[in-house]
Amino acid sequence: MKRALVTGGAGFLGSHLCERLLRDGYEVVALDNLYTGSRSNLASFSGSPAFSFVEGDVIELDRLAFGGSPLAERFDEIYNLACPASPVHYQSRPVFTTKTSVFGVLNCLSLAMRDGAKLLHTSTSEVYGDALVHPQNELYWGNVNTIGVRSCYDEGKRVAETFVADHVREFDVDVRMVRIFNTYGPRMHPQDGRVVSNFIMQALRGDDITIYGDGSQTRSFQYCDDLIDAFRAYMELPKERVRSFAAEHGLGAPVINTGNPGEYTIRELAEMTLALLPESKSRLVFRPLPGDDPKRRRPDIALARELLGWNPSVPLREGLAKTIEYFRNTQKA
Repeated sequence: MKRALVTGGAGFLGSHLCERLLRDGYEVVALDNLYTGSRSNLASFSGSPAFSFVEGDVIELDRLAFGGSPLAERFDEIYNLACPASPVHYQSRPVFTTKTSVFGVLNCLSLAMRDGAKLLHTSTSEVYGDALVHPQNELYWGNVNTIGVRSCYDEGKRVAETFVADHVREFDVDVRMVRIFNTYGPRMHPQDGRVVSNFIMQALRGDDITIYGDGSQTRSFQYCDDLIDAFRAYMELPKERVRSFAAEHGLGAPVINTGNPGEYTIRELAEMTLALLPESKSRLVFRPLPGDDPKRRRPDIALARELLGWNPSVPLREGLAKTIEYFRNTQKA
């Protein structure tokens, strides 16, 4: 039985990944400090004998991986998902956020070297910043403010990518990187400040739907199950295929975008949310746009399609309906 470590395993995406790995026959260890994650996200599978949970911080992973801890045993695969990913959470603890990205990936790389394990590191579309290229592809270097309110996350993730690339070149570590575009679905934190959860929670309460700016800025929304499919397909590839593909396409390291290329304005998302909640009394209201907020965001996923044979399959309306049902049930509980 293969063993996998998922850092950030009690989070929105981490818990879905843990569940998928258990279904795929893995022994799974989840590490999470519960800053944005929750034990409730693990409830449906926490009783599995193949699952272990360690409450701890990826910043201290090197100190936790000793003695009788499940982290001390050898892993075949490591998935690094640990980092606050919503503006509300990462801007409230900016230094911690940058340290999580930088020291977290260094610790995961060290563990991968210790065990000869494959490592999948989750990066973000935020490395492209307020992009001047549209749609964004993996060869674009980005347009990022190094001292803005989002820099703790954006720059932390960019430095993490640098460490990954240099560990590939210097130490031949088997690492794959995924730049994740906006992803949503059940188990999102209801107060994470991201647009999908914000709109759903406001509509369920009957509060005004808050749109920042005029609502013309665009995003692309990927359902969580599609992303987990991409993770698993990427990790199933042999190192030689991953490396040769990156070299063929002029990439400095094995990195691909994952996202749904369907592009929607924020206003369209708000209107679709209200259409799926016809009983809601919410109205659209407009507020000033926050600093460094990207105006357009859409992934170019040609490389993921070519390398993985992967394509997102869940339409926005269908995924939104599932996410609304989750939040509705959570509110009742």
